[in-house]
Amino acid sequence: MKFFLDTANLNEIRDVASWGILDGVTTNPSLVAKETMPFPDLIKAIAEIVAGPISVECISEKAPEIIREGRELAKAAPNIAVKIPITIEGLKAIKVLSGEGIMVNTTLIFSSTQALLAAKAGAKFVSPFIGRLDDISQDGMGLIEEIVSIFENDPYPTEVIVASVRHPRHIVDAALIGADICTVPYAVMEKLVRHPLTDLGIERFLKDWGKVKK
Repeated sequence: MKFFLDTANLNEIRDVASWGILDGVTTNPSLVAKETMPFPDLIKAIAEIVAGPISVECISEKAPEIIREGRELAKAAPNIAVKIPITIEGLKAIKVLSGEGIMVNTTLIFSSTQALLAAKAGAKFVSPFIGRLDDISQDGMGLIEEIVSIFENDPYPTEVIVASVRHPRHIVDAALIGADICTVPYAVMEKLVRHPLTDLGIERFLKDWGKVKK
């Protein structure tokens, strides 16, 4: 399974990239709004750090405008994936942009039928939002299992990005199901590395090392 970082913060991206495990980045308007750098400069700066896909969201709502915006966003770097919410107008734009060789990440997926339609329209990625489903007492991980099964039964080149990840267990379950990618906030990414028994083990080793004759 690949790991994307769900952020637009350059310091977070540089840090996780230095771990040697970063496969891509996903952004959205809310994440970009937290940063002070002008949007075009920010995307170019991210592209200088990350070789894998960088998802950048379209904010237009009608297909012709989405297509124009998607084409402009894709010019920023060869690894840009244009994020398009799943709507009828979005599907029209996905068909055109994917046909032009532009990577499309279909976002705000909350059902397996939405994921299936996006895949058929040519999306490179689909992003089901599991945390937001969990928030309203629906089974977010069950949705991932459905989508992965559908794509296995009728193979599509579309990759499943598990989005709206809230905690490490989401990532473990996604890996067990066979999802292609998890996009993870920085705080959750740090939690993946840490374990109290690891910390305790290091503390004990260092304490005992202090007793070694040198």
